[in-house]
Amino acid sequence: MRGEPSCPRCGGRVRAPGLFADTWQCDAHGAVFPLQPVIPPSVEALGAVARRTHVPLWMPWPLPVGWLFTGVAYAGDDRSGGRASAVACSGPGPLGGPGELILVAEEMGVGLGARYAGIDGPDPGPYMNVEKPPQAKVLAAGRPTPLWHVYRTPDDRAVFAGEALGMWLWAVLWPEQAGLLLYDDLVLTDLREAGAELELVPCGALSPRLLRP
Repeated sequence: MRGEPSCPRCGGRVRAPGLFADTWQCDAHGAVFPLQPVIPPSVEALGAVARRTHVPLWMPWPLPVGWLFTGVAYAGDDRSGGRASAVACSGPGPLGGPGELILVAEEMGVGLGARYAGIDGPDPGPYMNVEKPPQAKVLAAGRPTPLWHVYRTPDDRAVFAGEALGMWLWAVLWPEQAGLLLYDDLVLTDLREAGAELELVPCGALSPRLLRP
């Protein structure tokens, strides 16, 4: 059974556009792009979000050895289209034990990445020092993309952020040691451009991090 849309920043209830407002409204955060209910991971779910979103849908591709796609979510509605996307993957951590990764692409001010990062947000700028060299680097859509460590996040995760294709790119990893994954020249593909390759994505069980970061 599908749930209801929620606030991308806090997970709270939102009110649909109506007589007094033409945008979705959260009592705490005002006008927001609603986070649509998360559905179990499948190739069909990936394809549906890829068709609706106006922002990249990032996934490590090829996936690290032993890793699986474990869920997708997006913020937006039928009128606005997707203004933020989140893709979850899970697999063996670099130092042993399970690891989880959520990659978020979003327009400025949406706040979905900040929610998974565990900071007030909505954007990472105040929480990273771009005057220092980046702490990590990925290849996103064929472009070298620097990522900076995001500070003042909960101790159970590692968070990095930067800019790719004109949007914020967040990488949130659990546990903190899984952040080492980003030092391995991770290659990110925008699944909106994947086409038939989507059929090759291996799917696992839904990541609880997508529901309760």
